[in-house]
Amino acid sequence: MNIPLSFIFFISSLQEEDPVISGLIISFGYFLVAIFLLFFAFKFIEGIYVDFFAKKPLFTHFYLRLKSLNEKEEGVLKRQFPFYNKLKGRHQKYFQHRVCRFIDRVDFIGGDGIEINEEKRILTAATGTMLTFGFRNYHIQHLNKIIIYSDEYYSNLNKTYHKGEFNPGHKAIVFSWKDFKHGYEKEEDNLNLGIHEFVHAMHISYLGTNKGNDVSANMFVYGLEKIKELIETNECYENKMKTAGYFRDYAFTNQFELIAVLVENFIETPSIFKVEFPEIYKEIRQMLNFDFAGY
Repeated sequence: MNIPLSFIFFISSLQEEDPVISGLIISFGYFLVAIFLLFFAFKFIEGIYVDFFAKKPLFTHFYLRLKSLNEKEEGVLKRQFPFYNKLKGRHQKYFQHRVCRFIDRVDFIGGDGIEINEEKRILTAATGTMLTFGFRNYHIQHLNKIIIYSDEYYSNLNKTYHKGEFNPGHKAIVFSWKDFKHGYEKEEDNLNLGIHEFVHAMHISYLGTNKGNDVSANMFVYGLEKIKELIETNECYENKMKTAGYFRDYAFTNQFELIAVLVENFIETPSIFKVEFPEIYKEIRQMLNFDFAGY
């Protein structure tokens, strides 16, 4: 590390004038260097751990100060979001914190004059929080807006009516509230619009992230590659997926739709998924670091 000569002269002159202050400055400098060294040592060790031992971060949750929902807001989760009720103790507190952080950093916009109320914010934020709950870096980089319509809407992106979409140019998830709610009213039909569009946002965000700097992106992209390899190198396995009747046909439109549908099935019917397609189930569970009850 090269230290500017001017800084050395400054310290030397300061030592002559006030050795106490110069000693404090030097000590603080050593402290900063130690912090940087510890940070890079941690990144190096975690990189080895992820690459050679387990495809997950050394730790997931660390917060200096936890934010929490009020009683009414938590009530929305308890009544309408089954995943929250599966979490135990401190994990519910962590989940609340992440829901609060999501709401703080993402703009919610009513697309056709629809009111953006507490229920819409909490359930939408909870969907994104659920899918990234196994990640330490849980912010989805290419997402800063949620646009909600009351029903199907006309999309200027591809000039047709939609129930939902992820618009990477505007960094926005757009969806029909009617269809979003339907995804949670029928828990085991493997149709969940919110999950589907959030997975698209994650997919595009993590593909555009430097994997060496983000263990979450590394996990996700590694999972994508393993699933692609599993399907493309085994024609019988791909045919089994297409004919089993478990995954809807839309999954085989392209790689983006495939991953979104796989995660929908994984979240909604994990027991069936695990029995029918254990190899893919394992990869999805690992790429989301989904080590929670029921999965």
